[in-house]
Order: sequence, then C-alpha cells, then structure tokens
Amino acid sequence: MQKMMSHMRSAMEKYNMIQDGDRVAVGLSGGKDSTAMLVALANMRRFYPHKYELVAISLDPCFGGQETDFSPLEKLCKELDVEYIIKRTQLGEIIFETRKEKNPCSLCAKMRRGALHDAAKAAGCNKVALGHHMDDAAETFLMNLLNGGYIGCFSPVTYLSRKDIHVIRPMIFCRESEPARIVRRMELPVVKSRCPADGVTERESMKEQLTAFEKKYGDIRSKIITAMQHKGIDGWGIVEDE
Repeated sequence: MQKMMSHMRSAMEKYNMIQDGDRVAVGLSGGKDSTAMLVALANMRRFYPHKYELVAISLDPCFGGQETDFSPLEKLCKELDVEYIIKRTQLGEIIFETRKEKNPCSLCAKMRRGALHDAAKAAGCNKVALGHHMDDAAETFLMNLLNGGYIGCFSPVTYLSRKDIHVIRPMIFCRESEPARIVRRMELPVVKSRCPADGVTERESMKEQLTAFEKKYGDIRSKIITAMQHKGIDGWGIVEDE
C-alpha cells in the first residue's frame, strides 16, 4: 500500500489534483482498481498536506435487468468512514437490449461518465477521481494510434466546463499490478461486472500487444508515459525541476 500511495501522491502533486476543501467523488465500480484507489485516498486523508473529503459513488448498469449487490462495498465504505452512494441506471437495457450495440464499450463509457458526473454534482462534489492507471494510459495511447490514427490519451486532470467539475486520475503512475496486489493482500471486496462484453474488449487486445512489445523493448508502458510528458500531450507535460 505504501508504494501505491507514494505513486499516487507523486501524481497528485505533479498535476495539482487536490486542494484544500475539495470534495472528491470516487468512481467506485467494484473492480480492483477503484477499490484500491478508494482505500488509498481514504488513508491519505491522515497525512496529505491538503485536506479533502471523499464520497464513493457506484453506478449500477443493471445488466440483465438485475440490480448489482454492492453490499460488500457499502461495508468497506462504512469501515473507511466514507459516504457511499449507489446510483441505479438503465444502461444495460439501453445498450444491449434497446440499441443492441455491436461495439458497446464506447457508448457505455460515455453514458457512465455522464451519469457519474451528474451524481457527483448532486452530492456536492467538485472533483471526480477515476481509477485509471499507467497500463490504462498506455493502452489508450496505443488504441488511439492504431485505430484512430492520432496521438493522444486521456488527461491526468480534465476540467469539464459544462458540469463545472474536475476529473482527476491519481493512479496514473501506478502499474496495474499494484492495486491487484493490494486487493489480494488486504482481502478487499471486489464486485465482478456482469457486462456481456467483459473481457473481450479492444482494450484487452491492446494489453496483449503491449505485453508482447515489452519482451523486446522493455518497459514500454513507462516509455509511453515519459514520451507524453516530454511532449506535453493532452496535459501530461510537467515542469522539469531546475
């Protein structure tokens, strides 16, 4: 946990993610990444130089018309002294039954983001923390390059003017193995997604490609992050120390 919190603090300070008085909504999907991030942010409240509040929000797509059991996450939030909100939606029905999307991930992600931002604003939050890590960033970069023909990635910090809310990604310097290890060692609850497309997405293909690249080129994920920082791509640029 200490290693992951160190990486998170580095990202939070380099990109000025949190200031005094912030009320941060943590997008708690129930996966290992968001669960580990919530625990880390909750622990960091004790010593981080800027004081902030946390609210955990879970969006339920209700896949197959069934509500997801988030009770393990509710119990965790109570132990962490973090307010917890569950927002039930009809995303599963809209995407897989009404629209019958052949490539559902992009639309689902867009709709989930909108619902999460609205829930965060309703809860009085001015920031939303997402559990994207270094592996996610590298995969997104590669997908944009190979599928879209452009160089880009999500930003460490994004201001959404229409919502008047900032989206922050404190885990961008963490490798995917870090939250996985924390969840395993601390026996943290994980709520498995019932999404019909889970595990068969384009992102999984990019993950395999990057793993293959690393056999020849070493830590390609870190190299992609460093390249984006040096060129200042999509807000990744940082001021070098004098």
